Amino acid sequence: MAFPLSQQLGAFLKERRQNLDARALGYDSQRRRTLGLRREEVAQRASISVTWYTWLEQGRGGAPSVPVLERLSQALLLTDTEREHLFLLGVGHPPQTKHQENQAIPAHLQHVLNTLNPCPALIKNLTWDILAWNDAARLVLTDYTRLEPEQRNILRLIFSHEPVRQHQADWEAVARMVVGAFRADIARVGESPRVQHLVQELSAKSAFFATLWETHSVQDLSEGIKYLHRSDCGALALNYSSFGIHARPDLSLLVYSPATDEDASKIATIFSVAHKTI
Repeated sequence: MAFPLSQQLGAFLKERRQNLDARALGYDSQRRRTLGLRREEVAQRASISVTWYTWLEQGRGGAPSVPVLERLSQALLLTDTEREHLFLLGVGHPPQTKHQENQAIPAHLQHVLNTLNPCPALIKNLTWDILAWNDAARLVLTDYTRLEPEQRNILRLIFSHEPVRQHQADWEAVARMVVGAFRADIARVGESPRVQHLVQELSAKSAFFATLWETHSVQDLSEGIKYLHRSDCGALALNYSSFGIHARPDLSLLVYSPATDEDASKIATIFSVAHKTI
């Protein structure tokens, strides 16, 4: 038998409240039947009325707002997974993904990238900073090791890095798609100061970017074909697919694979020549 979401929300709040350690949070442990917090304590921590919080646990408080859910998440010390579950029960959709300033990539994700050689692969965050890559991405796309960390951003490379621009078979089409996809992506993280700074910077450097940004168009770049033109092998076509990383919703894995056997042969040659010269 399925229970209404309001009842599921109430049961979840009650379970998390009762599983908190009141003593560890500095509350008097005397005259408590359990280690958990009382309703009035959670309400105080979340800056909402005790009556309304009680109604929420009883499944009759109405739909809570996003700010209230955020405060409840903090009050109950929820993990990222629990916070997402709270939002799904409370408003029917996940919360905005948090942009994490920590740009360190776990070793196991770098290992995944390495196993994908000779297919280029990289990991980017919500503001399209390139945080990790494999040898194939460095050799076929861009040598990120030669760039300063702040330059390792897909938009900055497309609009401000001449070698990347020259490699695009149709730069204007790529620029349009990239800006539309970026706008769609940042809707998940919001207009943060980091995003605003990047948009202002690129608008000042590129009138074409400023024009594209003002169109407010959005696109899906989860998969498609990327066409490059290289001086060493000529035209190169790559299928690309983007995959979410479950444990880090702020990150995505972008994998490029050769579109044809001829493209695979060209990539293999680039990879082989580079490693012979090392």
